[in-house]
Amino acid sequence: MSTDKPVVLVVGASGSIGQPTVAESLRRGYQTRALVRDPSQGKLFDQGVEVVLGDLTRAETLDKAVAGVTGVIFTHGISGNNAKGAEAVNYGAVRNVLNALKAPARVALMTTVGVTKPSVGHDWKRRGERLVRASGLPYTIVRPGWFDYNAADQHQLVMRQGDTHWAGSPADGVISRQQIAQVLVASLTSPAATDKTFELVANHGLAQTDLAPLFSALPADPAASTDAIGDRDNLVPEQEPDSVKRDLEALKSKFSR
Repeated sequence: MSTDKPVVLVVGASGSIGQPTVAESLRRGYQTRALVRDPSQGKLFDQGVEVVLGDLTRAETLDKAVAGVTGVIFTHGISGNNAKGAEAVNYGAVRNVLNALKAPARVALMTTVGVTKPSVGHDWKRRGERLVRASGLPYTIVRPGWFDYNAADQHQLVMRQGDTHWAGSPADGVISRQQIAQVLVASLTSPAATDKTFELVANHGLAQTDLAPLFSALPADPAASTDAIGDRDNLVPEQEPDSVKRDLEALKSKFSR
């Protein structure tokens, strides 16, 4: 992401991760843009935040939101296994924003720990991840553990890969919302975080003040794959819906590095 005049769009800005992410971006001095659907949600943000209206499920409403951005942070998402909603939000929002971009931007995408465990909601989040990897844009994909289940002394960040924790409970790992926001925003300007996917959880101990060593210790995702390093081969690309295949192919030809 350009550090000259960074313009950061937060997608899902009104949510429980979006709000601290907007605040963290603003704290760092970035020109911060919050994408919301309802104008009344503008009161959620501090002065200095640019509030832009748009509907994630309607691509034609997103041109103003993405105009001139140098970074995009996705904090949106719905839980559960409503197939229509999961496709429209967990996947469709990523597709729509990427398609609306007119110029390259750095991407930080939040999904979830256990995203490779098959379920309707997880599968559509994972397909959203694949769109980001296929796009040719520099990215970081963060799969956080259970929000705010951490103890008061549990802030030492751990970045895992392979998505091996499938309990579907806080046993998979816990993390504070504030730390998720900090990692997402920090990844936008960290070369060491480029093209990496990881689960984000916390152990007992103090939070690290420098994230670069944590990012640097992680291997990048395989360049030829739309899955993350270590992911299980249990959502076979060749067996995906034709619409998903078309979306991937369209994005592969849009950006290149």
